[in-house]
Amino acid sequence: MEISQIDQNFALKTGIQKEDVVWYDASEAPFVLHGAYSANPYRRMPADVAAQTNSGVVELARCTAGVRACFRTDSPYLALHCEWPSQCVMHHMPAVGSCGFDLYARRGAFEPDYIGSMLPPVQAPEGFETERELFGCMTDYILNFPLYNPVSRLYLGVQRGATFETPASYEDRLPVVFYGSSITQGGCASRPGNCYQNFLSRMLNMDYLNLGFSGSCRAEDAMIEYLAGLPMSVLVVDYDHNAPTVEHLQNTHYKLYSRVREAQPDLPILFLTKPDYGFGAENAARRCVVLETFLRARQAGDERCELVDGASLFAAQEWQACTVDGCHPNDLGFYRFAQRMYPALRHLLRLADDAASKKEN
Repeated sequence: MEISQIDQNFALKTGIQKEDVVWYDASEAPFVLHGAYSANPYRRMPADVAAQTNSGVVELARCTAGVRACFRTDSPYLALHCEWPSQCVMHHMPAVGSCGFDLYARRGAFEPDYIGSMLPPVQAPEGFETERELFGCMTDYILNFPLYNPVSRLYLGVQRGATFETPASYEDRLPVVFYGSSITQGGCASRPGNCYQNFLSRMLNMDYLNLGFSGSCRAEDAMIEYLAGLPMSVLVVDYDHNAPTVEHLQNTHYKLYSRVREAQPDLPILFLTKPDYGFGAENAARRCVVLETFLRARQAGDERCELVDGASLFAAQEWQACTVDGCHPNDLGFYRFAQRMYPALRHLLRLADDAASKKEN
């Protein structure tokens, strides 16, 4: 059955219908790129560092989770031409989440508004083209990239003669860095704007870098050193799920904290434990490892770290409706993630702002 033949609301419109399109490389001005280490192809971290970790990070560092292109235009439409080496389509995550784009408008002091998604065909092995109507007046936009797909090149098109200006920026601070598992990468949000970092980014007007690597975050020495050297306002540590064993988590978790703290004494750090904490003794033991790192840090006088317990992440009515498979959040789960993390992250960002202000003065 082809549902689009029955209900035209499900028909996928691809291709470019406009004839007056001017194309621009999304990695170049007038676009402002966030969340990427490099472009063409897009990467989230250096290839040589990834090669010192594991094969999963080598592959997934090419995925564009957390990458955003910001721009301001009065064009009445946006055309998109995306090229990729392969397409990631999963059985439990919508294609628009794994390999599509979505678009938000930033207007004044309000949280950005969802404009729509750039929907890929389920079978698009080399990329796709599509277009979407815009407001047609000077507006700031945020284009969120796919959560699980590599992007080789991205071209964005606007109407010939449309005006471009530098878009409004995020709050004047370094990005927040998220290091963690498939949940951190965004599995299984229905679209890119619904991963928990993008919820938080809109709530806090916050730039960020997503270093979530599905099934592959193991806090190797090379990764710890890389994290310790990153310029950032806050570090969020959430790789509990990907540590192969409890012992591995014990051997790396406090080590990661202490090395980052040594390199960046004033950096606020947020620890997370995984939300599916209640299934089995091993999960309880993993939770204790993360809690021990937090308590050791606090007992040593470190007031610049916080803990969000996984037990609270889905805690509300219909908490069992928060995942697609008992582990990976759906949109409801990611929204509750963001709501629970918001107070702790807001507090840590204020600490970061205070520290930056003192250095300036």
